[in-house]
Amino acid sequence: MAWKTLDDIDLDGRIVLTRVDINVPVEDGRVTDATRIERIAPTVLDILGKGGRPVLLAHFGRPKGKPNPDMSLRVVIPALQDALGRDVTFMEQPSREAIEALAPGHVVLAENTRFTPMEEANDPKMAEFLASLGDVYVNDAFSAAHRAHASTEGVAHLLPSAAGRLMEAELKALEAALGNPERPVVAVVGGAKVSTKLDLLANLVAKVDTLVIGGGMANTFLAAQGIDVAKSLCEHDLADTARDITAKAAAAGCAILLPSDVVVAREFKAGAENQTVPVEQVPEGTMILDAGPESVAAIAAAFEDAKTLIWNGPLGAFEIVPFDAATVAAAEKAAELTKRGRLVSVAGGGDTVAALNLAGVADDFSYVSTAGGAFLEWMEGKTLPGVAALDAG
Repeated sequence: MAWKTLDDIDLDGRIVLTRVDINVPVEDGRVTDATRIERIAPTVLDILGKGGRPVLLAHFGRPKGKPNPDMSLRVVIPALQDALGRDVTFMEQPSREAIEALAPGHVVLAENTRFTPMEEANDPKMAEFLASLGDVYVNDAFSAAHRAHASTEGVAHLLPSAAGRLMEAELKALEAALGNPERPVVAVVGGAKVSTKLDLLANLVAKVDTLVIGGGMANTFLAAQGIDVAKSLCEHDLADTARDITAKAAAAGCAILLPSDVVVAREFKAGAENQTVPVEQVPEGTMILDAGPESVAAIAAAFEDAKTLIWNGPLGAFEIVPFDAATVAAAEKAAELTKRGRLVSVAGGGDTVAALNLAGVADDFSYVSTAGGAFLEWMEGKTLPGVAALDAG
């Protein structure tokens, strides 16, 4: 795909409709985590620096197509002003006249795009209305790019369009990881259930050299090999699917790395009494809650041999000590290799970001995506409507 960036379009004196993701957590009327707001600042400030007049379009919460004062974007204005270092003008019902009446240098924030059912329906009338407000469209919300909505896809076809700085960084990172990666490529896929990541696994086995499977998902693959996983989380009904994925991997020359030893316990709670055993010797009445040190060593060796790493999902029940050990150890190894220039590491997904933050290494990865569903769909090989609409080819 070929898509324009802020460097490819003349923004001077032009109103720039800018789709952003500032769907941040709020408690008692205050933003509790401004990370998403801070990450759009470079795009907004760059537009201003190029003489553009940014009008921010965003959703907030799930208002189900109706105005809801509890989901008004007004609540983010203080955090947005702090991140940008300037005042923000809020418009409940934006109009071209009201925007043009503001002095250059102003930032406008329009009310929640999902306050009408026309947004999620990608109604052409809403796309036309949005297009009437501006001269240029910039999408800086990769995290919403898997949705074909009026503000993410429809309007992009009606105005000269480009990717914002955050979108640009995300697309470049993903292209480096999956589009045209330096090999060998290792993918880590973890989490609770195989059923939620069938498309992901099917796409990756055809594209990577080694696939590390962890978390509850690994139990399903182990059980499919005839291993007794006792009371562990396991989708026994997907045994045939696991065997099919294994066969496809073998045909594609992709090695699948499953745990060889595991940490088991009878209770799922912090500090629970636990032991490390070979996967073939899981005691009756216990649950597999983490990968063991032998498994971590095998993962570390795969990282050592790799040039590119893609990571989605933890290796164990990382939320509870001591079952975070494998995820933290593997994350630290990946971070170390990245810092030494040996590895390009791209990670994404809510649990993954939380796990990397827990390990204290999120800043050491080449790129960490906060896009959630969009990141997962990209890894699955799906076309993202919001990205496809920017295609300048």
